[in-house]
Amino acid sequence: MRLRILQTMNENTDPLRLEIAAAAARLLADGATDYASAKRKAAQRVLGERSAPKGSMPDNEEVDAALLEHLELFDAGHAERVLRRRRTAAELMQRLEEYQPYLTGAVWKGIVTEHAPIHLQLFHDNTKDVQIDLLNSGVDFDVGSMPHFRGGPDVEAITFWMADAPVLLSLYRHDDLRGALKGGRNSDAGPERGDRRALLGRLGEAA
Repeated sequence: MRLRILQTMNENTDPLRLEIAAAAARLLADGATDYASAKRKAAQRVLGERSAPKGSMPDNEEVDAALLEHLELFDAGHAERVLRRRRTAAELMQRLEEYQPYLTGAVWKGIVTEHAPIHLQLFHDNTKDVQIDLLNSGVDFDVGSMPHFRGGPDVEAITFWMADAPVLLSLYRHDDLRGALKGGRNSDAGPERGDRRALLGRLGEAA
């Protein structure tokens, strides 16, 4: 994964595009959570009142490359944070095994700012079962919503803390799993999510 990200960065030679990606990465490192808004704000900071030239906006993979570089340069705790949150994710995935959890987002990619949550996508037809399970385990959680990864109606989202890590559970129907396993828009960037076995494989590679 790290090699693919660095290749994405190295293959792009547009200085303006790289500058906007770097500015967006700094915003994400400082607490921004949405890539689209981070890129818009970054473009405003770099360009001022000028309009962004066509093709100057970086894609998410380019921002990831810049963010990884930023964290490796300026965040001495990054590698340990990735390892710790992946271990916490593996433990939580085992506890939620019946809901078919898949890890996605920052912890799956291994680009983890301090505020980045452990994002698990659950595929189960009764979302109330998940809430009841958490309540029975004594978990204090909040319920909201977030966009579906394939578009369409928003899905239920549950947030809470586990150990020292924020956790986000997004709840999908079982039929959504088929679409989730088809791969992302950019296959060169690797799979967008992985089950517990895949996560343990990444933990093994790190060790």
